[in-house]
This record gives sequence, structure tokens and C-alpha cells, in this order.
Amino acid sequence: MRLRSRPRPPLAQTNVTNEPPDRALTIRSDIQEANSKTGVVTARGNVQVNYPARQIQATSAQAQYYSRERRIVMTGNVYVLQEGNSLRGEVVTYLIDEGRFVALPNISQQVESIYLVRDGSETKEPVLAPQLELPPVNAPTLEPPPILSPTAPPPRILPPAALPIVPNRSAFPTR
Repeated sequence: MRLRSRPRPPLAQTNVTNEPPDRALTIRSDIQEANSKTGVVTARGNVQVNYPARQIQATSAQAQYYSRERRIVMTGNVYVLQEGNSLRGEVVTYLIDEGRFVALPNISQQVESIYLVRDGSETKEPVLAPQLELPPVNAPTLEPPPILSPTAPPPRILPPAALPIVPNRSAFPTR
């Protein structure tokens, strides 16, 4: 008996501009929804964003393109690559008109950026890294804090002045 697998439906794809293909912002995903009243396109599942005009490629679990505000909000294990520089975070917003990224990490994690830094002896133009705006350290998180047991004491947070000073125990003593 021969089993025939059903072909997988093609990925949904949206070109969000009427520009030539090299200037178009293309979003590919398993599922997409567009709301003509709000101007929001939502892509879910294996999302791939490609913007050749700015040499941007990105992947995420979900992306929302806000056409009126000209921004893209990508969520869920976001990875952005631009001219060899990379950015990882849980939520990354790309402001199209400003060419700027705003990245937020998962709770108790950090955003990771890797930038190509050219040696001073190289004669090529420097690679422009994505502009990254980090929220203040004490900014509210997107997810609520974990619920603590009513009998558990609240966590103790020390102000910086109350932290103990640890002497330098380096393997390389300073003189």
C-alpha cells in the first residue's frame, strides 16, 4: 500500500509596497490576515521578512505590519540580519521611516546584538549597524511577574549602595 502525503500549502506572502521588487518589503508566513480598516497585516508561523532596499532579513514567530504607522512588530524568537550585523530579541519593532530597531528581551534575558567592526587599516566604508534603542533598565515588562505563593516571603532587593564589595581576586594581580 502506498501512502500519499498531502502537499503543504504554499506560504502566504505579502508585498507591502507597489515598488519594484528590490525595494519591496516582503513578508512570508504560514498564515496571514489583512485588515483594510486598520491597515494592519498580521503574519503567523515561520515568518520571514525581506527588505532588500535596506539589506534586512528577519525571522520570527509572528509579525504585524502597521501600514499607516509604517512599522513592523516582530514577536517570538526574533532574529534580524542587516549587512552582516545581527539582532536577537523576543520583540523587535522596526520603524521604517527612521530605519531604527527597538528590541525587548524575554523576561530575565537580554537582547543580543552582534556588530561587524572593521579594523582601522581597512579602506572600505564602515558597515552601518542597525540603530538599537533599549528600554530603561527598570522599564515595565510585557509579561506579568510570576505569581508567588502567599506564604513565601517577598524577594529582597538590595539597593546598589547595600551590595557587598568583593575584593579583586584576579589571577593577574595589579601593582
